[in-house]
Parts: sequence; C-alpha cells; structure tokens
Amino acid sequence: MTTAKQGNQPSADASSAMAFKLIILMVDEGKTDQAMDASRHAGATGATIISNARGQGLEQHFGLFGLEILSPRNVLLILVEARRCDSVMQAIVDSVGLDDSLETGIALELDVSRALGLKEHIKKLSEQRPLD
Repeated sequence: MTTAKQGNQPSADASSAMAFKLIILMVDEGKTDQAMDASRHAGATGATIISNARGQGLEQHFGLFGLEILSPRNVLLILVEARRCDSVMQAIVDSVGLDDSLETGIALELDVSRALGLKEHIKKLSEQRPLD
C-alpha cells in the first residue's frame, strides 16, 4: 500500500507495515560463521559484519612487555522482522554459548523505529520465509 507523500509526512509502504529489530552481536572472530549459520536457520536473512572490533572485558589481559592482549572480535548487525527476533536471538545464544563464560560475547536487541530501502526485501521475505 503506497500513499502519496504530502508535506513532511513520509509515505506508507511495506516497510512501515512491518516491525523490525536490530540484533547487535559482539563475538570472537572464530564464532562469527557459527552465529551467522544459526541466525539464518532461525529466520534472519543476512547481516552486516564489522571486523576487527576491539574492546575490554571485566579483566584486562597483558602479554609480553606489558602490552594488553585484545582478542579479535566481530560486530554483527542483524536486522530481523520483530516476530522472528526471539527465535534468532535464542539460536545465536545456543550456537555460540553466550551465557557459558565471561568472554563469549554479548548480544543486544534494539527496536527499529524506521527502516528504509526494504520494500523488495520484505516482499521476498514474505514469499520465501512465511511465518508458520
């Protein structure tokens, strides 16, 4: 359903009829493929991966010459339909063991108030992966 744009009001299209959430996953580089496979199997259609992110946990780790050791991490940005978010999050937690120890990673879920450029994506998603 597309309506004409009037004044400063945005036009209504398929993306405004569908609610989205953004999953932000910070995980060790070696677990990225595992997390992606699990999220796709649970209903996500893809992600943006930001490589070589650095951060610190509760405790710092120092190596030779007192230099801090930071293991390489990736940040995955996964935009999912809100109705699929719980199953995608749980699949990620189970696949990479987020709750197993302090240094396994973190996953966040954020509400997306507006997403543009998704009209064709939504159409394909509805056709290829309908909710049961």
